[in-house]
Amino acid sequence: MSSTLTRPAPPRAARETVAPRRRTRVFALPEARWAAAALVLFLIALPLQLTGAPAWTRGPLFAAVYATGGWEPGWAGLRALREKTLDVDLLMVVAALGAAAIGQVLDGALLIVIFATSGALEAVATARTADSVRGLLDLAPATATRLADDGTEETIPTQQLAVGDVVLVRPGERIGADGRVLDGASEVDQATITGEPLPVAKQTGDEVFAGTLNGTGALRVRVDRDPADSVIARIVALVEEASETKAPTQLFIEKVEQRYSLGMVAATVVLFALPLLLGADLRSTLLRAMTFMIVASPCAVVLATMPPLLSAIANAGRHGVLVKSAVVMERLGQVDAVALDKTGTLTEGTPRVTDIRPLPGSALTEDELLRFAAAAEHPSEHPLARAIVDAARRRRLDIPPADDFTATPGAGVRATVQGRTVAVGSPARVLHDRTGHPADAVAAGLERDGRTAVLVVLDGTPAGVLGLADRLREEAAATVSALAELTGTAPVLVTGDNARAASRLAAEAGITDVRAGLLPQDKVAAVRELERAGRKVLVVGDGVNDAPALAAAHTGVAMGRAGSDLALETADAVVVRDELAAIPTVVRLSRRARRLVVQNLVIAAVFITGLVLWDLTGTLPLPLGVAGHEGSTVIVGLNGLRLLADAAWRRSGPGRG
Repeated sequence: MSSTLTRPAPPRAARETVAPRRRTRVFALPEARWAAAALVLFLIALPLQLTGAPAWTRGPLFAAVYATGGWEPGWAGLRALREKTLDVDLLMVVAALGAAAIGQVLDGALLIVIFATSGALEAVATARTADSVRGLLDLAPATATRLADDGTEETIPTQQLAVGDVVLVRPGERIGADGRVLDGASEVDQATITGEPLPVAKQTGDEVFAGTLNGTGALRVRVDRDPADSVIARIVALVEEASETKAPTQLFIEKVEQRYSLGMVAATVVLFALPLLLGADLRSTLLRAMTFMIVASPCAVVLATMPPLLSAIANAGRHGVLVKSAVVMERLGQVDAVALDKTGTLTEGTPRVTDIRPLPGSALTEDELLRFAAAAEHPSEHPLARAIVDAARRRRLDIPPADDFTATPGAGVRATVQGRTVAVGSPARVLHDRTGHPADAVAAGLERDGRTAVLVVLDGTPAGVLGLADRLREEAAATVSALAELTGTAPVLVTGDNARAASRLAAEAGITDVRAGLLPQDKVAAVRELERAGRKVLVVGDGVNDAPALAAAHTGVAMGRAGSDLALETADAVVVRDELAAIPTVVRLSRRARRLVVQNLVIAAVFITGLVLWDLTGTLPLPLGVAGHEGSTVIVGLNGLRLLADAAWRRSGPGRG
């Protein structure tokens, strides 16, 4: 175990060549600009409409709403029509224009604004995901120090590194390429790749990854992979590939959009053309066809779908779960398998002291052993050191000052505390020449249980062993049980951490299917294996190494508090408050929303069918047709808004179906 008092600054060349984070501005997107213009114009025109202002004051404003908000979806619909596809964009624009043609200008404008805003939000989400994928490459340093055969140093761009090159990685620098350590010892924080909560000791022969952060020791590394083939580059490729090949997401109603749209348009044309051919007068025929188009238009059907899902999104947002779209809210209710990351998802992501074992003959109590260890570790910034100091503080122990502090990469720390020499570090390093020592058996027992063992030595004699481990979240076991009940199968644990630590945490959480030691591509393979078995997989994670699996899954959820930018942007939903129990709750809420969607579709179908039959078999007055059409829209809208109430979230909570 190594420690550091101050983190060395990266070399000047590296600082100057690191690219700033690239993030697309919202209004850099044309979809966002047009949607904003339509919304502003609508909000200006709305009070004029409601107060009965003259038509000449509000008419041009509504016309501008139709133009600014409708031209893009209309153009997209025309392009689709050229490809012999009739999509909902064109249908909505036609419905909005039809509403305006019979005097329902406000309704048509509202429909235009809703569609323009939805398209803008989708464009922003897509752009931000692309930003995060590109920004991931910034984890790898822009330059590396290459060593020539004669030992001279040369600073070059990392893209110019080749297999077989030897690079020098100084303390505090990021490693420039995947390779193996030729010389040196240090600890490397490789959480971005494996998700392990603690830095990993590295020495000669060990593998290291590009983009991971070196600790306090200097390393000489032989490049084993071209930078374009590094693990971090493969993460980028996996995320992009998964995003591109993921099946197109559609709301339920969009799946029947083509047949319904074609049928309605064909019926309108027939209803207009056939009577004319049989000698009917133009005015009555046009009025009947226009009435048919209005009462058969899909406005009520679209609103049957959107309000329940949008209400569920708003309710989830108030309770700390950001669901990025109505499509995602619908998909959450479809999941029937769950894959959970370990560190930062099931666990808190920080180590805690779990065991304090004074050795026989040391004459130390638990508090005294912890006090000496905390005093020696107090100057250190290592995660294990902070955990030991925090444990002493929780016990309200007085921590004496330490003198002559030194840290050895991969081994531990040494200091003088109250006149005694205290060393705290790796049992394997300290006991390498004391095979059979009692401390060896204690450390081995802790490690078998998935703990990280730390040996405390006083004046050259082992005095005790501390066990540390990442702590399971309090709600983890209940969440695992709830997800198992919802999906009909227990969640799978997928982690880059070692098998012992993973198995221990899994047993505490109630998980039996444990897949440990996984690299990012292995997590994707595990997800795809489940999908090949016909499962719709929900992946929950928080790190860069989870992003490919989040992108590949049917639905991905990121833990928000400590989640990486890439995970947050790639995921379909984010648990902002890090409340693991919110995940089964939002799944239940999604299923309730889907049930309301079905209810609304039945209501809309009854109204549309009744009005259409009236128009075809009798004489449906146009105002009555409009009233019936708008009435069905109001009913399904109000029914969907039921999920806005806090009671809907509570009814979706633990113990509810």
